[in-house]
Amino acid sequence: MSEKYYQAIGRRKTAIAQVRLYPVGSGKVTINNKDMKEYFDTEQMCQVALLPLKEVGKLDTVDITVRAVGGGKVGQVDAVKMAIARALVKYDESLKTVIKTQGFLTRDARKKERKKFGHRGARRSTQWRKR
Repeated sequence: MSEKYYQAIGRRKTAIAQVRLYPVGSGKVTINNKDMKEYFDTEQMCQVALLPLKEVGKLDTVDITVRAVGGGKVGQVDAVKMAIARALVKYDESLKTVIKTQGFLTRDARKKERKKFGHRGARRSTQWRKR
């Protein structure tokens, strides 16, 4: 791979993805030193992660390496998607309007709600008894 790359970080729930986008490439995507189709369970996960590249038409012209840690596979997919979108904006600022209108730069802030004391879960309470 070439020396020049653009790096970005994406987060979702507890998953963190660090992406390096190499502008000269053939469309190869590796995640944690594995091929993308090998790392993610389904083809749909791969398609979701590559949506920003597909939207700007750079799917076959760039190489991407990803380091994904934490969370589950679905959280990691969304983290990778956001990191790729951020790296594309660093690579070419003119792509920002296209990427932003699709919502790829918006951080999904939803996280697991904490368990409260006196309850069985975050919202679930113990069964109420009159007597």
